[in-house]
Amino acid sequence: MRRALTLLTALVLGGASPGAQATYVPLLTLTQQAKRADVIVRATLGPPTRVKEGEVTWLVYPLTVVETIAGDPASLPQLEGKPALYMLAGVEDLPELRAGQEAFWLLYSRRMDSPIVGFSQGVYPIENGRVTRLGETANTAPDPAAGTNTAGSATPTTPADAAATPPAAGASATPGASSPTLPAGTAPPPAPSATDPNAIERDPARFRDALRAARGAQ
Repeated sequence: MRRALTLLTALVLGGASPGAQATYVPLLTLTQQAKRADVIVRATLGPPTRVKEGEVTWLVYPLTVVETIAGDPASLPQLEGKPALYMLAGVEDLPELRAGQEAFWLLYSRRMDSPIVGFSQGVYPIENGRVTRLGETANTAPDPAAGTNTAGSATPTTPADAAATPPAAGASATPGASSPTLPAGTAPPPAPSATDPNAIERDPARFRDALRAARGAQ
């Protein structure tokens, strides 16, 4: 049963062949996650309990839904009349969750090793009023207002001699200059972009709107 559930996850998420022995989870964009999810909610986790069904043991977290972004929370597996996350106990690399954790949850409605889209990618905890990725904290999440790129590297500075007027055509470069002389009328090459294509909105309301837009994207 456990191996069958693992293979089901692999087939749904990564297109793995029936003979696969391990779950393969591709990296998904937020749009891909939103489109694959059956249910998207903002909710808080309750304390987990172990539920044994035959030879299978589930780690079950009840969900207190604060807001429904997409789908019907009633379609999720239920525990004592409330929607819940059923995580297959004993599976390696399951996401580390905690009771009281509020987050945006992108979920499959059927039972799997992990019902979270992308195995652990589709959970976005809300810490101190900011949306984070699992494993981040509000202190380590990039702040757009700080002016740094999301990769954590410092914003490149312009060398002092870069603003100088280029010499006329045919003139030699100034000895010791750090930049080569460009022909008259030639624009310098563009600087590499510091934008992270996988950056997310950190404001909960804007993140919710981004999820709704992603669901409607073609």
